[in-house]
Amino acid sequence: MRCSARFNSFFLLIATLFLSSRPVDAQGLKKLHAAIPSISPSSIVFVIAKERGYYREEGLDVDLIVMPAALATQALVGGDVEFVGTGGAGLVPALRGAPLQYLFITFYRPQYWLYSKPDIRSVENLKGKRVGVSSIGSGPDSLLRDFLRKHGLDGGRDVIIMAIGAGTARFVALKAGSVDASMLTPPANFMAQDSGFRELVSFMEQDLVEVQGSIFMRQELIKSDPALTEKIVRGTMKGLLYFRGNRAGSVSSLARFLKSKEDLAGRLYDLILPGTTRDGTINESLQKRSIENVIDRVGIKEPPPLDRMYNFSLARKIRDELAAKGWKP
Repeated sequence: MRCSARFNSFFLLIATLFLSSRPVDAQGLKKLHAAIPSISPSSIVFVIAKERGYYREEGLDVDLIVMPAALATQALVGGDVEFVGTGGAGLVPALRGAPLQYLFITFYRPQYWLYSKPDIRSVENLKGKRVGVSSIGSGPDSLLRDFLRKHGLDGGRDVIIMAIGAGTARFVALKAGSVDASMLTPPANFMAQDSGFRELVSFMEQDLVEVQGSIFMRQELIKSDPALTEKIVRGTMKGLLYFRGNRAGSVSSLARFLKSKEDLAGRLYDLILPGTTRDGTINESLQKRSIENVIDRVGIKEPPPLDRMYNFSLARKIRDELAAKGWKP
């Protein structure tokens, strides 16, 4: 059953508040809705593609709509958004057989940090404590539960996991004492560090794979409108190449998007750049590793073939075409 009725009012509200201003010459462009999980660096290539006019060059007018990952997947399945920029949260429905595919990946390293009150000195000290995540079932929630399990703790039983919201909301909850620890993304990790909270875990420094900043689409739309799919991927690819090749411009985009100072945005850029893909794709080894913990957590005995969930043939084709043309950001 389509979920348009459920989401239309949500879209209208959010789209009027976030990145929805359109110049007069937007007439004639194809209107698209894309859901991103939060105002965080994981979504920056979509922002750059919009700001730099790369989507417009493809004849697209893309509204970026902030939406919790689980809700975004429902909207995608229901046809209310053309693609979702979510990360690992999409793996659960894909593994369970939902006809959804990843066509493009921006980041393959998790941009999450676990910060706690200063008196909590180790992960083991989290027993009986409250830890904030964006939403239950999200990428940070999954990573946290897996990490706790490796330290002999059960998330939800030994440790209370609370859905707090996206962006800096989890830092605000930590600072207010509503939680004892929080899974944070940039720039909230810097805010916590500067406020004297303790870094318990940097997930970027762990040997983990977490897909973020993806193009996650319905297989039905991929097949029925390959031209539209190619335009989405090409515009986003140009955004990624710009991000990787133009530090100054990308730092400015980060600062505007996150409403932060340029020096903080520069720190963020240098922190997350090593975790980006070169061309929007990850190899088979990384694909396998990206689903390992998810399979264990949801108890799937026979996962579908990797090529049913990941399809980078279009991204590779576009990469080669841009290289042959000598395209530069």
